[in-house]
Amino acid sequence: MAFRSFLLAIAGLLSAGIAGAESPAWPTHEGEFVATDFHFASGETLPSLRLHYTTLGSPRRDAGGHVTNAVLVLHGTGGDGHQFLRPQFAEELYGPGQPLDLARYYVILPDGIGHGKSSKPSDGAHARFPAYGYVDMVEAQHRLLVDGLGVDHLRLLMGTSMGCMHGFLWGERYPSFMDALMPLACLPVQIAGRNRMWRRMIIDAIREDPAWKGGDYERQPAGALRTAASLLMIAGSAPLWWQSEWPTRDAADKRVSDYMAGSIPGLDANDLLYQVSASRDYDPSTQLGAITAPVLWINSADDFINPPELGIAEVQAKRLAHGRFLLIPASVATRGHGSHTWAALWKGELVSFLKATEPAAAH
Repeated sequence: MAFRSFLLAIAGLLSAGIAGAESPAWPTHEGEFVATDFHFASGETLPSLRLHYTTLGSPRRDAGGHVTNAVLVLHGTGGDGHQFLRPQFAEELYGPGQPLDLARYYVILPDGIGHGKSSKPSDGAHARFPAYGYVDMVEAQHRLLVDGLGVDHLRLLMGTSMGCMHGFLWGERYPSFMDALMPLACLPVQIAGRNRMWRRMIIDAIREDPAWKGGDYERQPAGALRTAASLLMIAGSAPLWWQSEWPTRDAADKRVSDYMAGSIPGLDANDLLYQVSASRDYDPSTQLGAITAPVLWINSADDFINPPELGIAEVQAKRLAHGRFLLIPASVATRGHGSHTWAALWKGELVSFLKATEPAAAH
């Protein structure tokens, strides 16, 4: 689906036209884990919650049978694990001698609740699907690892956008589960201000469109989806890059027309509504001190969603026991919020971080 490709390119919600095709070179394993009797924070339950995942590489176990080389990578809103097979990510990280060399690491790419091939509203429940939040998504990821894949510890947890926010929740809820935590493109505070407002605009556009019919539509609510697509495009904007790529009025107009024509077909209003709404329970700010794992937190200066002028990151980073915050300067090479998936921008930092956090037994 063209719109899903747009979302996946930036780990969800944000930028268009930067992804390219998935690389066919990486040997992957696709699987599904069913979490039975899953209880949501809302009080709702599902007797069977399907969690799809993709893995690369092979697990290594110590003498006690524990996996020692697992890397969990979490996607953004609207994305799925397959986005991390795209060249700008995979070809920078997975090859021989690269930071996440598949000869060394077991990389796990789950599809979050409501995303990809995991259970979601468009499977048939529509607006009767449980109102999942970020806490539910993290709990499902934990169950997938422990009960589904037999992984009880991570060498590294990396997350982009929504996955970045999940990373902070992981660090608080399961502080000893990972050797290292690398959140990319988020802030560890309640979603408020402009960040909440554009999300609320998408939510309202869907719910207030008469064609939505409380979620039981026969045809997708086209007006709502056009509004949502427009907001998503702006949220994923990268001013310097966009000016370079579309430097004239006609080029910019054509880009918008092409984007709209390619983005709206294939989008499901209920799925998007749930995806954008799920952040309502996110606020790790009160428990940041509980994160004991070393943290390398990276944002980019041209991120519409997490603008550096707010000054939030610098304040919150000081509350991390073993944390470092890095802001990538804006340039023609950065991709706005989507910089999190262009690994060439930050992979050198990842190399140093992995070396600094290598377990003593590995030396």
